[in-house]
Amino acid sequence: MTDSILSKAATMEIPINSNGDTRTAEDDSLEQGAQIGGSLDEIVGTLPVSMDLQQVMVSGPNLNETSIVSGGYGGAAEGIIPTSSIKDIRSKSRGITPSHSAASRIANQPGHYPAPSMHHSNSNPMMSEEATRGVAVEKFDSVKKWSINTYKCTKQMFSERFGRGTKTVDLELDAQIDVLKETKLKYERILRLARELTNHFYNMVQTQQALGDTFADLSQKSPELQDEFGYNAETQRLLCKNGETLLGAINFFVSSINTLVNKTMEDTLMTIKMYENARLEFDAYRADLEELSVGPRDAAAMVRIEMAQQQYQIHKDKYERLRSDVTIKIKFLEENKVKVMHKQLLLFHNAISAYFAGNQQQLEQTLRQFNVKLKPPGSDKPSWLEEQ
Repeated sequence: MTDSILSKAATMEIPINSNGDTRTAEDDSLEQGAQIGGSLDEIVGTLPVSMDLQQVMVSGPNLNETSIVSGGYGGAAEGIIPTSSIKDIRSKSRGITPSHSAASRIANQPGHYPAPSMHHSNSNPMMSEEATRGVAVEKFDSVKKWSINTYKCTKQMFSERFGRGTKTVDLELDAQIDVLKETKLKYERILRLARELTNHFYNMVQTQQALGDTFADLSQKSPELQDEFGYNAETQRLLCKNGETLLGAINFFVSSINTLVNKTMEDTLMTIKMYENARLEFDAYRADLEELSVGPRDAAAMVRIEMAQQQYQIHKDKYERLRSDVTIKIKFLEENKVKVMHKQLLLFHNAISAYFAGNQQQLEQTLRQFNVKLKPPGSDKPSWLEEQ
């Protein structure tokens, strides 16, 4: 009897993790879990029927306060749970919340997991990460398409230059485009020369005005040459006035030519440039489709041929649409050019002829005929009060 008591007392003093057993810590933890499970079954059996199992699991016994002993190798395991843990469980069943220390101990248990609500804080970063990933995928796809298209067009361009590739040619439209480009160069030359004429003539008018003022001043200070200086001063003033009228006509001519060359023709040439790029893309995808058509006809090749056929049709529609736009714009440009140049050339001729003929009335009538508005004489000069 005494031996059994001493044996049991000695056994109770040896914890399971330091009993000299050759088992690993993982085996010990498994045995502790099995013993705790059996103890919990006994506790639940003593609680009322309405007790929630989750409440029992949350407010159950602390592993750090549980003393588990073993009766020896192969012996039946016993689990001894302190009465403080049972009191906490019963208090929970009566609606009494465990102390803060008990809750913190439960949170620190190795098998304890945080509540599901704590994971909602990461929802926004996850959504933003998915949105960023979606934008990156879209950019990658666009760069990929651009790279493939650029490669095909570059390959087609070099093939055409070295004579190895075929080129779609519209002889009538290409001839009209060449004529338009040559016409634009000639009109740019007219515009440049007209601007130079305007600058030179403006300087001449300013010189005539200064000369007339000098003659008028000398007419007052030289009594013996008063009449001669007076005649010349009046002549220079008249030439200056007619020169300002002619400058108005030339400026109107330059403005109209500038609009025709740098806006109307440039807009048509931009459409032509888009048409030429569409033609190059069309020929590139046409050559790609022809190359795939002469190859093998397995399943993978048929898929590539079908995709190439779709791309070929897309670029063909684009090419035909732009070709139609270029044809229409060149036609309208030709009509507009004839109408504008007919008016401007007539204005330029009549104004120059009337000026050098000394016909002031004819010069003014020419400007009124073409609705050219001039600034009032002396509007650029300071007023009498400003000169004082």
